[in-house]
Amino acid sequence: MFFIDTVELTGLGNRSYLAGGATAAVVVDPPRDVDRLVAAAARHGVRIALVVETHVHNDYVTGGLELARLTGARYLVPAGARVSFDRVPVEDGDVLPVDDGLALRAVATPGHTPHHTAYVLEEGGRPVAAFTGGSLLIGTVGRPDLVEPRLTEQLARAQHASAHRLADSLPDTTAVLPTHGFGSFCSAGQAAGAGAGGTTIGAERAHNEALVKDVDTFVAELLAGLDDIPAYYAHMGPANAAGPAPVDLTPPRRADAAELAARLAAGEWVVDLRSRVAFAEGHLAGSFNFEGTGSLATYLAWLIPWGKPVTLLAGTADEVAAAQRELVRVGIDRPAAAATGGPAAWTPDGERPRSFRRADFTDLAATLADTPAADGGRPVVLDVRRASERAGGAVTGSVHIPVHQLPGRIAEVPPGTVWVHCAGGMRAAIAASLLDAAGREVVAVDDTFTGAVEAGLTGEPRPDATSTP
Repeated sequence: MFFIDTVELTGLGNRSYLAGGATAAVVVDPPRDVDRLVAAAARHGVRIALVVETHVHNDYVTGGLELARLTGARYLVPAGARVSFDRVPVEDGDVLPVDDGLALRAVATPGHTPHHTAYVLEEGGRPVAAFTGGSLLIGTVGRPDLVEPRLTEQLARAQHASAHRLADSLPDTTAVLPTHGFGSFCSAGQAAGAGAGGTTIGAERAHNEALVKDVDTFVAELLAGLDDIPAYYAHMGPANAAGPAPVDLTPPRRADAAELAARLAAGEWVVDLRSRVAFAEGHLAGSFNFEGTGSLATYLAWLIPWGKPVTLLAGTADEVAAAQRELVRVGIDRPAAAATGGPAAWTPDGERPRSFRRADFTDLAATLADTPAADGGRPVVLDVRRASERAGGAVTGSVHIPVHQLPGRIAEVPPGTVWVHCAGGMRAAIAASLLDAAGREVVAVDDTFTGAVEAGLTGEPRPDATSTP
């Protein structure tokens, strides 16, 4: 009898898997911090015999090389991937024994990358699960534009063919277990939700975009719907191809208020991991708010200038440790320092913590109604959602700068009090902290965008509103 454990990486929207039998197991697409997988194998009483990659990842740093080194497992990487370390190259059709009666069969599934490979888990020769990586996701496929712009359409067509190859060769009952598609920006479309068990070939055959649309329609719609690519993705592929170093999750050195002030004065990033509510109520002047419980790794890695030192602030040492674990997954290996407690302890003597107001869309509507358009005190409404989100509706007259572009475009925000919003509050809090650190008067709209619709605020942006392509 086989087992499959799912390891959730909720911050990045990914999953890794441990699958095995009575004595041995395989790990599929492991994250950088491999201790959770080692512990899971120990709970099952099995050794990790194989570590496999479906592709050279563009959205996180793999732990595959280190996990293979720690466990003595064979490290399997698609033969077409160009890497700088020793590995077992995998070709289409290779069958790899896992345990007694349990094996993996490699299936070439180009599209997300040219060398992408899925792995079918077979028990007694019968397919029971397919680890589809960035190929066949839940309701969609992995995006084809992360490798080379000139290859995007070709890879999109390959994605369609690969999805059909899997669907045509596997029974409807076969579990589909993708790596991407649970919030990951590697997904080409909005992936449907699913529990730890994922989905099945039969379910995908009925609903997946790649399987219910002809190739030309699928490719046209896929290419038209591609969203922004996080900036840090440019560093992930090269790091994975070179062979990532082991991680160091030991606590960072502790910084006092004087050191925090010096780091801010030097232009370094000081990141407050506390909730957006706590940050708005009081924070160290100049610090930025990236909630540790949100998509910390994605948005911090996306916005921070690559390689710039970062110091972490949190309520507790455990919160710092959790953030470290998230950040090593995207190549931010060691915080320069850390401090715990609260803004009173982080603020130099003689200074006071800063704060700003939080509100909802009803408050914004009331403020706009009370301030005539001709009044020079009319607030600025800043929308920091992505362009694809704004296409579905926007606050009338709002200025648009996506949050990932804001650090380089703060000077474009018109003068006045800035009411900043996103779709749910988290990105608005990030943007509010960036504006506050720049000395702007800001109000963070901590509300879902449906509140803007209900408050009657939505319509066309004003003609002179800042926008992006």
